[in-house]
Amino acid sequence: MSPGEHLGRGAMNETGAGHLPVMLDRVLELLAPALEPPGAILVDATLGRGGHARALLEAHPRLALIGIDADPAAIAWCRELLAPYGDRVTLVQACYDQFGEVLTSQGAEQVQGVLFDLGVSSPQLDDPARGFAYSQDGPLDMRMDPARPLTAADVVNTYSADRLARVLRSYGEERFARRIADAVVRARARQPLATTGQLTEIVRDSIPAAARRRGGNPAKRTFQALRIEVNGELDVLARTLPMALDALAAGGRIVALAYHSLEDRAVKQAFGARAADTTPRGLPVPLASHRPRFRLLTRGAERPSGDELTRNPRAASARLRAAERLGTAA
Repeated sequence: MSPGEHLGRGAMNETGAGHLPVMLDRVLELLAPALEPPGAILVDATLGRGGHARALLEAHPRLALIGIDADPAAIAWCRELLAPYGDRVTLVQACYDQFGEVLTSQGAEQVQGVLFDLGVSSPQLDDPARGFAYSQDGPLDMRMDPARPLTAADVVNTYSADRLARVLRSYGEERFARRIADAVVRARARQPLATTGQLTEIVRDSIPAAARRRGGNPAKRTFQALRIEVNGELDVLARTLPMALDALAAGGRIVALAYHSLEDRAVKQAFGARAADTTPRGLPVPLASHRPRFRLLTRGAERPSGDELTRNPRAASARLRAAERLGTAA
């Protein structure tokens, strides 16, 4: 896989034995004030390979962690990785829009920290059988949870050209969406599409040669769009962010790492809405009930340092935002 391929959540080191969590030092710094008190609970809503989770457990010996991931392979990996932390760790296989249900099942009405590391993880990208990567041939799958019914093959083989073009344009910001959709429909009329290699070739042939020479692999936007569609990622994120913000205790903090503009926009809007004073214009004083409930901890979206990009080129597209719930922590 080339360094320009859409980032997963972290990367493996050269031996494959270690995980490189994205912007780890900054995540630790931002969450630390909320996680120090005894009894603090952190929800890692996108557990992945557990790199952030392990570092946070190490940094805060009294911290309890609830880890959520839809991928059973991620849960199995983290069950072994985080075993040394014993009953401080609870792992739940679920899509993170079940955030509220998971907290209720664990008897946690409020938590002190929430972490979202969005997008597809590096192990998912690196496994051709999962169908996420355009640089390796594999089945057109792209499901983060293998139990979900919809696959990428279903999308490309059953959606109308109009609907497929809308997906590519909306979720991949692909300016050649209609050309690609029409080419897919023509190709599947001869034989259903089954592999990532077939789709990559169709996309490449659909994009003008001049455009193919810029911006990395021409299939990356199409693959991003299909992955978002298959997993309902933006709808899930829009449902979950309000739940996560509501679950934070006073003084609690939330950190979100996004990897493309659509995710980052959703995070920015959700955080910004809670950090705004909504007192109607024209009133002489702010209304207490309309005061901001959160404060933003980052000025815009923070990006990885040059040193980190040298160690982990896949971090290039990361955007980090954080916020804190206002009030006095108990």
